[in-house]
Amino acid sequence: YRRKPKSLPVVLTPAEVSRLLLAVEPPKARMLLAVMYGCGLRISEAMGLQVRDVDSQRMVIHIRQSKGRKDRYVPLGTALLDQLRSYWRAERPSIFLFPGSQADKPVNIATVRQEFRLAKRIAGIEKPCTTHVLRHSYATHCLQAGMDVGVIQQILGHASLETTATYTHVTAGTTGAEGAFPDLLDEDL
Repeated sequence: YRRKPKSLPVVLTPAEVSRLLLAVEPPKARMLLAVMYGCGLRISEAMGLQVRDVDSQRMVIHIRQSKGRKDRYVPLGTALLDQLRSYWRAERPSIFLFPGSQADKPVNIATVRQEFRLAKRIAGIEKPCTTHVLRHSYATHCLQAGMDVGVIQQILGHASLETTATYTHVTAGTTGAEGAFPDLLDEDL
């Protein structure tokens, strides 16, 4: 078998991410997608979040049994925490942070993907992308802000630095404040 050529990931600009998130209508879907972008999560990780996983004292979210059956903590920006608090006060989820039609079950993956496609169309984003573009965009924007690639590897839960290094090709030549965690969602949604 021939090897499939590797292409660079599709990445949205910060302005495109803002437009996309503002175009999501149901508050629950908007918050879920904002958490995916603001923490660099996979869709399954965001859907599986429980209320108890948000540690506002330590400013982290606990990701349980993710890819490779590994747990990890991801940093939580102040703006995103404020948005999560507002969301929680309005929705009052009990078990899952983003419950489905039943409180003891997470939101349906097809619903999240459908909301993403609709928001993408409303926001006028024509790049070919899925919800995973939020994770790619997070990694790229962190690199552009000067965060160390090794730190990003740990946040994303990549086993290999080679996987994370893919984003260095997208951000070639950018610099910023070394090691600082950028608060990517610095505005209200």
